[in-house]
Amino acid sequence: MKQHGSTFKGRHFFTIPYVVWMAIFVVAPLILVVVYAFTSKSGQLTLDNFTRMGSFWAVFTRSILLALIATIICLLVGYPLACALAREGPRLQRIFLMLIMLPMWMNFLLRTYAWMTILENTGLINSILSLLGLPNISIINTQGAVVLGMIYNYLPFMVLPIYSVLVKIDSSVIEAAQDLGANSYQVFLKIILPLSLPGVLSGITMVFVPSVSTFVISRLLGGGKNMLLGDLIEMQFLGSAYNPHLGSAISLIMMIIIVVCMMVMNRFGEGEEQAVIL
Repeated sequence: MKQHGSTFKGRHFFTIPYVVWMAIFVVAPLILVVVYAFTSKSGQLTLDNFTRMGSFWAVFTRSILLALIATIICLLVGYPLACALAREGPRLQRIFLMLIMLPMWMNFLLRTYAWMTILENTGLINSILSLLGLPNISIINTQGAVVLGMIYNYLPFMVLPIYSVLVKIDSSVIEAAQDLGANSYQVFLKIILPLSLPGVLSGITMVFVPSVSTFVISRLLGGGKNMLLGDLIEMQFLGSAYNPHLGSAISLIMMIIIVVCMMVMNRFGEGEEQAVIL
């Protein structure tokens, strides 16, 4: 018993560096954000930072809307792709996984710059259209370009969680359902979809959270004409409209929105898992 207690204390000792790291680089910045959000430039307690956010309601709405559109499209594209990938043999799975992850090995900023050269008015798409004698299209500096950039950069974060869940589904479960007379549609609706729901929820979270807070994509592909929450927060801390107190309040509200969305998704996932068990 004494040996067990000493072993536990030894393991507990190795968690100290992690706790110190989290306290310095996670907890302390969050405390500073809360303090700045509820104080004025003179250091007095105030709620003015939150009341002033009413003028930025359009930015909040635009950020959430574009993030939702990008997340839905990533789900509609990523789920069939993950299903097709899970059905392939191990060799092809490794090849396709490498192709999906290959863009992620490149710098995020460089990937976004590459899309600028593709979408700009004299870019690759319009050059091809001109060669074919078709009229050019204006995509760059639009909300469509911002959504496209989100989809390209965050699609792997939707595919990989869904694939990791689908590939672990026991084939005998599907065979049992087919032996009981279930057709392909019923097998997908009653077996595959409920069992893959944890991966779907994880993918939705991993796409929505960075999409709603991005600022590089909106700045480069949106041309500064489609300001999102990330741009607004950066402007308060680094831009000409320097106001870290207002920026902290916006950051705090954004964190609350993200946490609420994650709680709703987790709650929904727990309900679905219980339904599958029953």
